[in-house]
Amino acid sequence: MGLALAVALALPSAAQEEPSGTSYVTPFPEGDVYKLQAYGDPLAEGILSGLVEAFAGDSRMQVSRKHRVLGGLTRNDFDDEMKAEEQPGREAFHIGVVMIGMYDRNNMRTSPRDFVRWGTDEWRKEYGRRVDSFIKTLKRRGVAVYWVGQPAMRSPQQNEAAQAMNDIVREKAYLNGAKFIDIAAHFADEAGNYAPWGPDITGKQKLLRENDGVMFTYAGNRKLALFVEQEVKRDLAQAKNERAIPLAGNDLEQKRIAALKPRQPPPGDGGWRGTISANKEEAAAQQKSAAARPKEAPAQAEPASLEQKADNGRITLRSIGAGGREESVTIDILRPAIPSAVIALVTRKETGEKASQMGDVVADDVGGGLVALSSITPSGLGPGTTRRTLAPSLSPYYRVLVKGERPEPKPGRADDFSWPRVEPPPIPEPPAAAGRRTPPRATSPKAAQPRS
Repeated sequence: MGLALAVALALPSAAQEEPSGTSYVTPFPEGDVYKLQAYGDPLAEGILSGLVEAFAGDSRMQVSRKHRVLGGLTRNDFDDEMKAEEQPGREAFHIGVVMIGMYDRNNMRTSPRDFVRWGTDEWRKEYGRRVDSFIKTLKRRGVAVYWVGQPAMRSPQQNEAAQAMNDIVREKAYLNGAKFIDIAAHFADEAGNYAPWGPDITGKQKLLRENDGVMFTYAGNRKLALFVEQEVKRDLAQAKNERAIPLAGNDLEQKRIAALKPRQPPPGDGGWRGTISANKEEAAAQQKSAAARPKEAPAQAEPASLEQKADNGRITLRSIGAGGREESVTIDILRPAIPSAVIALVTRKETGEKASQMGDVVADDVGGGLVALSSITPSGLGPGTTRRTLAPSLSPYYRVLVKGERPEPKPGRADDFSWPRVEPPPIPEPPAAAGRRTPPRATSPKAAQPRS
């Protein structure tokens, strides 16, 4: 029982076939032209007319003007049609658009004596088998399958059957790596019911469905083909990107080719063995000579000069004077020489080769397409000190300016609003001033005289 259950669970995954390559359609069609074929009933004939108009100006796409007629998947000759599809000598296509199911709401015959009734579990199983067989038949021929679902129908019985078949096809398309394009919501009202009117590809309200409640008008077929066109063009762009590979191959391919290249011995040697032994002896001799040679101090590269020379410029401004005459004024722009010591101080140059970082850069959008960049250097970072790397969210400017957190105030500082207010400690008097006495304040002679 357990073995049978494991085999039953493994069947869906085994039935799924992975598409070749990373693109859905082949990136290298014959003649660099993709051929498209429509399969199905009269619904497929209608969508084909829209696809012909959609790809009319696309030179890379060749759409067959006649669709492959299939009366339905429930016909008795379905298996014979699939065998005929795989016969050699048939024209090869790269893209297949399938839209079928208009005549599939009936019983199916599984053998000359047996048949399954519409709507039963056996019918769903048999219909799924035929959908699965159809997709695999096209994929074995190298066709990228785009299966278009059925729209909402005006008749409740037809609409229920169409949505039931859409559920079966959606599942089988997923398991076989095909694309299912669900268009039911695009031709229905807000409640999901049948709607004959709707916006066309330009957004104008037009009649999209025929009077029978099943077929599409000209505007409806063009809108129906739009959803297929979008999927196909997206896959063609992906296939084009896959074709844009270097002529020498990617890095992995170049490594494989380099490993397979034969190593040719240098001229004059006896062969591979003589070359390898000679290379080993030469390497050993070089190591001995390097060990016997006294070690020299590594040469230090001379630091590049940072001194900027003086370079004066001159511009001439022309304007109209009070009398209407043109006047010109020459202005000298002075750029004095800047010593290297000043440049090293500004850039906090620590060594002769590399300047230290100025600090953390903060970007602020000031409007008008301008961004102000500010460099914030924590105090205590100077020449000869090691900067401790902090996360941006832990730096003081991030906590104050970005997160809006208030730093802890120090007693007596301007941002200390505690009450009662703590007075700062008195400033101690310097020792030299403590030993001196303050001379008495002198009074003026007038203030010293007694009053008469």
